[in-house]
Amino acid sequence: MDGNVIPLSNEAANQLSGSWPDRSYEIVRRLELHVFKVKKPKAQALIYPGGGYLKLMHDKEGVEVALWLNSLSIDAYVVTHRLPGSQAEEGLHPKDIALTDSLSCLDYLHNSSPHLPLFHVGLSSGGHLAGVMACQNHPLAAKGAIIAYAPVNANHRDYKSPAGKPDYPPAEKQAFYDDWPIGIAEIPHGMPNIPLFLAYALHDQSVPVDHVLNLIRSARQAKREVDAHIFGTAPHGFALRDKSGTHASWASLAEQWIERHL
Repeated sequence: MDGNVIPLSNEAANQLSGSWPDRSYEIVRRLELHVFKVKKPKAQALIYPGGGYLKLMHDKEGVEVALWLNSLSIDAYVVTHRLPGSQAEEGLHPKDIALTDSLSCLDYLHNSSPHLPLFHVGLSSGGHLAGVMACQNHPLAAKGAIIAYAPVNANHRDYKSPAGKPDYPPAEKQAFYDDWPIGIAEIPHGMPNIPLFLAYALHDQSVPVDHVLNLIRSARQAKREVDAHIFGTAPHGFALRDKSGTHASWASLAEQWIERHL
């Protein structure tokens, strides 16, 4: 179930923890792209797994998403980026390491061929990173971003939900959230210019629905295109596995949305 690995930095290879289908990267030493290609692709996607910027849920929110996109004739690239505040060869990785790593992946695709339509796809904290990437001005412009149960803005120290919750360690992680609160109207650099597809859980305790409501309000004010789906019984982290409620349809809705934006 592993794609080809393309290293994009010079450190030692990363080692997975656990066993399929619940493997994760607890430590990320080097930037890697895990490539899942199809014979006749009509698009490509960069996938950002979640894990709270403390680890990467490689299978559940990376490989399984890649295989789903492959079934739609989309080449998929799972981003294994380094983590803010984690140990580097010298010192700690800076607050924006996930962004600079993801931009390196975007550069790689831009310098490759063929140039296929691009989507950003991220779940949980990976959805926050997908939102950050959706705000970047890059020659390889994406057609849209798919974001699910992501803390897009309410982890910023000034917009926290619930109010008063403590800062997230390490300090570099909290600083990255503070730099990039996606969908806050008062911080225009964090408002994506591309269409968004959002999937959230109404009663999610880990990612309160306030996150997505802030983004929806800002998108309406800015007249941006957003398809938002809030599911009444979904748990946090439903990904592509949990079929116990109406949220089981989110992937089908996303497929239709992708087709409309190709």
